[in-house]
Amino acid sequence: MLAFETDCHIFSGCGFDAPGLHNFVFKPLFTVGGFEFNKPMLLALLSTVVVVGFFWAAFGKAKVVPGKLQMIGEAGYDFVRRGLVYDALGKKEGDKYVPFMVSLFFFVWIMNLWSIIPVAAFPVTSVIAFPVGLAAIVYILWVFLTFKKHGFVGALKNITGYDKSLGWVLPLIVVIEFLSNMIIRPFTHAVRLFANMFAGHLLILMFTIASWYLLNGVGFVYAGASFLMTLAMTAFELFIQAVQAYVFVLLACNYVQGALAEHH
Repeated sequence: MLAFETDCHIFSGCGFDAPGLHNFVFKPLFTVGGFEFNKPMLLALLSTVVVVGFFWAAFGKAKVVPGKLQMIGEAGYDFVRRGLVYDALGKKEGDKYVPFMVSLFFFVWIMNLWSIIPVAAFPVTSVIAFPVGLAAIVYILWVFLTFKKHGFVGALKNITGYDKSLGWVLPLIVVIEFLSNMIIRPFTHAVRLFANMFAGHLLILMFTIASWYLLNGVGFVYAGASFLMTLAMTAFELFIQAVQAYVFVLLACNYVQGALAEHH
């Protein structure tokens, strides 16, 4: 989202319109019964359509000898299955969680990817509500699996790190582990994704606006340098978008693995 004065340049007498939180706030596209539907919501919905549509097209009529689209779909599916799920959970336990983790990875990645798509130009995950919602789903799954696997008492031991052999430090360990697992874990899971995408988008906005602002008189030299930084940051952001989707799902797999692991 680029919100700046198009006639404002370095020697025109106006100040630099620096990007900020206002660039992450959108007016509603429409309102229904008090519910406001805005641009990030639209992009999140489109992300769902893109992910479902792609895999539907790739595997809807799967062939023994795959076409190009099916090959791409299989490569993406296999990347998450073998590189994330199997590494964390093993094949036997991991197979049942592969569809969820594949969906989660590509959904997060596409939501990140909107940042460098013309017209859209905004990463959905830079709005904290979306990472929080996804982290909450993983958190609920982790809690459910922990209690299902270990029972009530066993789950509490798993969550708190209860171990009699710790002696006098046991109460301290229990408090630290409880806070770490029940509060800090879901918080950091969401904020890690949000903070990286928020900061990345803010940097791209900064250099984009600066390129236009400096494009006046001798300032065009600096405008060119700023534009090159915009291109460099955009390329770097492409890498970060994929990495953050990878890390988010990797942590989700590790949480599930922790829920299923035997407590010692």
